[in-house]
Amino acid sequence: MEDRILILDGAMGTMIQRRGLTEKDFRGDRFAGWHVDLRGNNDLLCLTRPDVIEDIAREYVGAGCDIISTNTFNANAISLADYDMAGLAREISRAGAEIARRAADSSERRVRVAGSIGPTNKTASMSPDINDPGMRAVKYDELFDAYSEQIEGLMDGGVDMLLFETIFDTLNLKAGLDAAVSVMKARGVKLPVMLSVTIAGRDGRTFSGQTLEAFIASVSHAPIASLGLNCSFGPREIKPWIAELARKSPWPVSCHPNAGLPDASGNYGETPESMATVMSELVDEGLVNIIGGCCGTTPEHIARYPAIVKGKAPHVPPSVKPEMRLSGLEMLEVTPDKNFINVGERCNVAGSRKFLRLIKEGAYEEAIAIARKQVEDGAQVIDINMDDGLLDAGREMCRFLNLLAAEPDIARVPVMIDSSKWEVIESGLKCVQGKGIVNSISLKEGEETFVKRARRIRRLGAAVVVMAFDEKGQADTYERKIEVCGRAYRLLTEQAQFPPEDIIFDPNILSIATGIEEHDRYGLDFIRAVEWIKSNLPGAKVSGGVSNLSFAFRGNNRLRESMHAVFLYHAISKGMDMGIVNPATAVTYADVEPELRQLLEDVVLYRRKEASEELAALAASMAAKGAEEAKNDTPKAEQWRALPLNERLSYALVHGTGTYLAEDLREALEAGMEPVAIIDGPLMEGMNRVGTLFGEGKMFLPQVVKTARTMKSAVAILQPEIDRRKSVAAASTGKSGKVLFATVKGDVHDIGKNIVSIVLACNNYEVIDLGVMVPAETIVETALRERPDIVCLSGLITPSLDEMAHVAEEMRKAGLHIPLMVGGATTSRLHTALKIDPRYEGAVIHVRDASQNPLLAARLLNPEVREAYIASLKEEARRLREEHERETAAREMATLAEARMRSVRGAGDTYVSPAPACPGRTVTDIPGEELLPLINYRAFMSAWKLPATLADAFGVHGCRACEEAWLQSKEEKEGRDKASEALRLARDARRVIEEICGTPGKICGVTTIVEGRSEGDDIVAGEVRFPTLRRQQPDESGRYPAVADYVAPKGDYIGAFAVAVHTEDDVARLEAEGDSYGSLLVQTVSHRVAEAAAEWLHRHVRRELWGYAKDEPDMSLDELYEGKYSGIRPAMGYPSMPDQTLNLELDRLLSMGEIGITLTENGAMHPSASVSGLYISNPAARYFMLGSVGDDQLADYARRRAMPLERVRRLLNK
Repeated sequence: MEDRILILDGAMGTMIQRRGLTEKDFRGDRFAGWHVDLRGNNDLLCLTRPDVIEDIAREYVGAGCDIISTNTFNANAISLADYDMAGLAREISRAGAEIARRAADSSERRVRVAGSIGPTNKTASMSPDINDPGMRAVKYDELFDAYSEQIEGLMDGGVDMLLFETIFDTLNLKAGLDAAVSVMKARGVKLPVMLSVTIAGRDGRTFSGQTLEAFIASVSHAPIASLGLNCSFGPREIKPWIAELARKSPWPVSCHPNAGLPDASGNYGETPESMATVMSELVDEGLVNIIGGCCGTTPEHIARYPAIVKGKAPHVPPSVKPEMRLSGLEMLEVTPDKNFINVGERCNVAGSRKFLRLIKEGAYEEAIAIARKQVEDGAQVIDINMDDGLLDAGREMCRFLNLLAAEPDIARVPVMIDSSKWEVIESGLKCVQGKGIVNSISLKEGEETFVKRARRIRRLGAAVVVMAFDEKGQADTYERKIEVCGRAYRLLTEQAQFPPEDIIFDPNILSIATGIEEHDRYGLDFIRAVEWIKSNLPGAKVSGGVSNLSFAFRGNNRLRESMHAVFLYHAISKGMDMGIVNPATAVTYADVEPELRQLLEDVVLYRRKEASEELAALAASMAAKGAEEAKNDTPKAEQWRALPLNERLSYALVHGTGTYLAEDLREALEAGMEPVAIIDGPLMEGMNRVGTLFGEGKMFLPQVVKTARTMKSAVAILQPEIDRRKSVAAASTGKSGKVLFATVKGDVHDIGKNIVSIVLACNNYEVIDLGVMVPAETIVETALRERPDIVCLSGLITPSLDEMAHVAEEMRKAGLHIPLMVGGATTSRLHTALKIDPRYEGAVIHVRDASQNPLLAARLLNPEVREAYIASLKEEARRLREEHERETAAREMATLAEARMRSVRGAGDTYVSPAPACPGRTVTDIPGEELLPLINYRAFMSAWKLPATLADAFGVHGCRACEEAWLQSKEEKEGRDKASEALRLARDARRVIEEICGTPGKICGVTTIVEGRSEGDDIVAGEVRFPTLRRQQPDESGRYPAVADYVAPKGDYIGAFAVAVHTEDDVARLEAEGDSYGSLLVQTVSHRVAEAAAEWLHRHVRRELWGYAKDEPDMSLDELYEGKYSGIRPAMGYPSMPDQTLNLELDRLLSMGEIGITLTENGAMHPSASVSGLYISNPAARYFMLGSVGDDQLADYARRRAMPLERVRRLLNK
């Protein structure tokens, strides 16, 4: 391509049509009896008429082609499923490559073979259902598997290169590129990869909506040999877009257009001569490296090309400067002239309560509106975060990304996939056709994991944010920031081969002016780190979450926006490229009044130590009077001094002023107040008010710290008097209590924890701080050793929620009852009630913010209110759980004794089953052909998440007319798309059913019928005992049944059975071949066949082996599933007998191993397509739901099973 212009072949389909092949040609001998029409399945001709395909390939070689493509455009499992031939994909691909290889090697010239790979007939980034824009007919992993199989076949057949052509969805292609790289890496082979896009219209966009620039950015991560256009239009119409590719693509350019546009008769307008004229213009203007033809072109067209390329210089791709190029539907180039990239922050469940509420409620249209508003306000990238403990983050991330893709006004910008869970990040990347950003990875889990994830992100085509974290924790100082970022840069560029321009460092924007002195340098340290990164890490970008800076002043939006404007002014001047911000922010650096701007710069740039306190005072003034008043008014005289004494003391606490504190406390003591009463009274009232104001956003963190210091001063003033009076507190150590702090394992965020510990320390608590990433065992060991009054767990990231629950469980196991406080950005009252409180017997308190801790701690340590407070916490947690689960109040349960008095045993006392015709044990080969009417196809469709009403697809005749009539009948209710999918699934399933049912030995069963009786609530069969459970809530007849009620106390018989469908080898083979669809299909069919076999065997027992219902008429499938037959066959692990371990007892009767069934220690059966249970012949017997079980019955059942009570609870999930 660099030395001369190469010639690609023309259309294969056009040439096949010329041959006038019939249905018989497509079927050949091998597929003569195939159940669907095969004409039009051109790829199949590689197997049935290889002579025709090779002859066409030789014609193109003779026309002068340098590259011929294989006849494998649709040779993938997804497309071939239309013909029920998914399993032939690899074979057809290999055969197609071998045919082309023979044709190419027949020439004396070097002719290359390109493996043709089409886009499949489904799209991963668009919904086929206009009513559900988030739905997808195919997923990335399914495409990856299909492409991998096709590429393996092509490589087995000897192709020289891979050609992805007629690309209409970039996400489909990304899955294909991922598969290509994976297969080539596994084989240790590198083949050139050619790409050819088809555009949808005159605007030059792909069918999935991307501009060509956006497409180039989306695939820039892949090893690409050439990029071009094919199909769509004729050469005249396609020329402008070829010219654009030539200007912008860093790769050689190919062009193989249609022979014009087809007319009403389907004939293409471009003759070989006219097409050559236009193609010669592309050649002469230096726009192309490869030319060929698509639909309508023939060897006659291609034969004109050698003359027009002879002696002509190929296109020279432009030198493209390495820059970060992101894409949605449009491309975003991150260059210095862009100044700053706004990343919209509002689609984040952790940062926006409204967005979290909308996602939880499933109000996706309103959630999408938030994204749209951000783009309208100027966001150039949309950050999306779904990390919440009560959400399925991966599912919500994919759902939201899919919905965004259907909104062109939003989807035009790139997305930032923001999560602390790797699996969420990877799932999200598989939903995005553009080139987005991952936020984030870090060195927290070590270099190996870091490099591995970086390589995967690169393979999936995204840029990456790298947080300044490592194994030691968060980098908070300038020195730590540059140490971590420098190390990460070297690993990314040297080991992960990550392009520097796609690396974004987030050196941690941390909260400043918090009242904690060591935080005051955080702003300056970040800005210095930006300057160092831009000077020392070439190509790397810098970003950060700007709102973190002003967290201490939440609620004061005007001040926060001014802080952000000042901070960004200085950070951008040092090279900060982007940031997660509110794009609607109106305040700019120039808008900030000079006096405030100077103060903010003193704080941000750490120019004066006292500046932080001055800013806190200003924030208080602004909060009290409003921002506008604060500009002009001065504080009035200290009128609060005229307030009553108790109110003055509370005021001093709320405002953190100690000027008159000693004076007012002395006055209180002289008035006869006890020192402890002063603390518990007006001072604690002040602290309560602080908690309320902080929670409402009307007080800020520096003020909270200041009030805590004022409280400490007050206690210090009163302590001598407390000691002198020998009050209750005099016997203490002088400390309010001991508190153990830890950020849980896996989490390195500690700022919130540190703030809370300082607040409590200021309130005279002894603090033990274990730091970050603390394992549960360390927390428990320390708690046992130190015996703190409270344990505080902190965590910012979503995985910390599970770790907190684990800590609670380990504390319970250690016998601890110490109150447990949990807090952090992702925690919530509801999560605490659902996931943590049930695991711990002690008090569990969710703390919303730092100001609440002293108040809550005081309640927990006050002996007068402690028990009542803990009881209220437990009650609130219980109430929250009930509300969340939306449970109605349970009906009153009867005691076990009462339930037994109202059993249904009356029927069992009068009925005794007849002696069996064939007593004892019988092994039966179940005739598969008799199972077909017994298969529950409705359940099968439901298992595939399709409406059960589409089960009649199994009865549709295979001719096109019948199928079309059926599809039309489903259009209004189920929809044509779902019906079409059901029809294809039914075709596939019928084939599997026929194979299973037609193979001897696949389906087998064993039964036994022995003397039996009931003893109380136990069933005794021979020497084996089956304890049963009794309903403790009345059924519709007002009775309380147990299965044992349907067995007579003496002289009765009991049956038992097991059936198995042995397809486990088939499943293993399909999984080994990467055929996940085939594997799942065999499994779901096998389960339905097993249920059908259980129905057949039960009927066989009723009519013949036992014979208690010899004259039973044939029943419909619905009647069988409604249990209209005589007797029941309860299965272990199911509603009326939920203890699955009883299968172990059942095995003593049946010896299931003889029919290939093995059991786990918990009674689960292998293969999973197995069914077992008891046979009870009593005609009064009915199936029932057990419902809730009381503690009295659990204890009784544990005694009868000779098991510990806790194990019984686990077995029954009670």
